[in-house]
Amino acid sequence: MSRHRALPALAALSLLLAALLAGPAPAAAPPPRDVIDPATAQRLDEAVRDAMAEGDIPGVTVGLWKDDGWAYERSFGTSDTATGAPMNADLHTRIGSVTKTFTVTAVLRLVDQGAVALDAPIGRYVAGVPGGDRITVRQLADMRSGLHSYTEDPAFLAAYQKDPHGSWTPRQLLDIAFKHPADFPPGARWEYSNTNTVLLGVLVEKVTGRTLAAYLQDEVLRPAGLADTVLPAGATIPSPYAHGYTDLGGGGKPTDASGWNPSWAWAAGAMTSTLDDLHTWAGVLARGKLPDGTLLLSPGTQIDRLVMLPTGYPGVGYGLGLADVNGWLGHNGELPGYETIAARLPQEDAVLVVIVNSDIDGDHGNLATLVGKAVTQVATPAHVWSLPSAAQPNGTPSPAQPSPSR
Repeated sequence: MSRHRALPALAALSLLLAALLAGPAPAAAPPPRDVIDPATAQRLDEAVRDAMAEGDIPGVTVGLWKDDGWAYERSFGTSDTATGAPMNADLHTRIGSVTKTFTVTAVLRLVDQGAVALDAPIGRYVAGVPGGDRITVRQLADMRSGLHSYTEDPAFLAAYQKDPHGSWTPRQLLDIAFKHPADFPPGARWEYSNTNTVLLGVLVEKVTGRTLAAYLQDEVLRPAGLADTVLPAGATIPSPYAHGYTDLGGGGKPTDASGWNPSWAWAAGAMTSTLDDLHTWAGVLARGKLPDGTLLLSPGTQIDRLVMLPTGYPGVGYGLGLADVNGWLGHNGELPGYETIAARLPQEDAVLVVIVNSDIDGDHGNLATLVGKAVTQVATPAHVWSLPSAAQPNGTPSPAQPSPSR
């Protein structure tokens, strides 16, 4: 796959000089692609390598850009422990709950088209939702519906662990969730629930008469120029891709989960993407504007999206399908084998993307956050990406850590 951005000749010369002054790149890794002073590049390289060593991370790709032309793009480690192939910025990856930003954007497009009302009850559009006459579309998007997350159901967890290659339909997932009583009355508090976003995906299909994947392609992905982002069918992941490693079901040993079926996450976490596309998307998401400056969402809808309500965790707010983490607007994602961050910091016109090919978090809470924190401590010390462990919905489905997706 060819890169869709190229550095001008002068920038390329600066890149070469920076690489020489900062020391050799990791063995067998692709050359760095950035426009940044050598001292800062070296500090960032060291921060990422230290985080990788601390978290025993096989491979990482990091992108950090500022609108004034400042850019840092690096890949470290391996994308495939069986072959030793290096991590690469062009590789496709599973993005987990960054998917939620796309699904909610699809719903907001329908709001702008007059087909959906944010404060209408979900029961107007989807039948059979317990309390559906009182739960609003807005409460689903901002995680305040009270609906129990199907990913915390013991029977689901057992079935998933028995066969991670199995296929799940949205209806099956909702049926699991709806067997449980509501966790709290609608709007009473914030609680992360994958059920909310799966239900919003069903809403899109009911209202449009189209598949969520098709609607996303035409109304979100194509307008944003995201040619390498997709909601796949089944276990498909486009090539070339990073292999992802998990300790789920591996007897404590890393297992390659890249071929596992993410259909259980669907609208809440099944999409795949690349560094370049996530760079573009983080800007579109935070601004509500496409790369050419035209609006993806109306100004009023974008304002609604960015109303950040408290989550109960310091420095963390949540709007309509995106979070505010110490000023960074975006989302993180995790599912077996993969962790991701895609966010924009308006105060410094910066975008951060972190891609990690492991979810073996150990005591770190989240490996992508470990890397993101290390990078932002250097580059944006007034706005450090830092999610408290308690604020991170667990990323691997096990009895102790019940939620397979962030």
